[in-house]
Amino acid sequence: MSTTPNCPKCNSQYTYQDRDLMICPECVNEWSTRTEQETENYVVKDANGNVLNDGDNVTVTKDLKVKGSSLVVKVGTKVKGIRLIEGDHDIDCKIKGIGAMQLKSKFVKKSKK
Repeated sequence: MSTTPNCPKCNSQYTYQDRDLMICPECVNEWSTRTEQETENYVVKDANGNVLNDGDNVTVTKDLKVKGSSLVVKVGTKVKGIRLIEGDHDIDCKIKGIGAMQLKSKFVKKSKK
């Protein structure tokens, strides 16, 4: 049988893991599998050295080519509500006019909400 935990919201047994998140397909609940200590030790900084958090707004500091496409994310593009992930590209976001993508934190700066 499956070793994934039941959903804490609806107690569904059909949960699955996606990277460091657990997801319930029945109630669309997502929760982290990281412990509090791992979450505290994971720090992502922008191009200016400011600490980024989930839900922050950022601005792109360099023209970025979208891999596999002719699209370009221009300097000054504002991205709202980022989500931090582990890996080389440590920001998961949606960019208006382009869609879902992942960015490197060294190419963004934190902006006011």
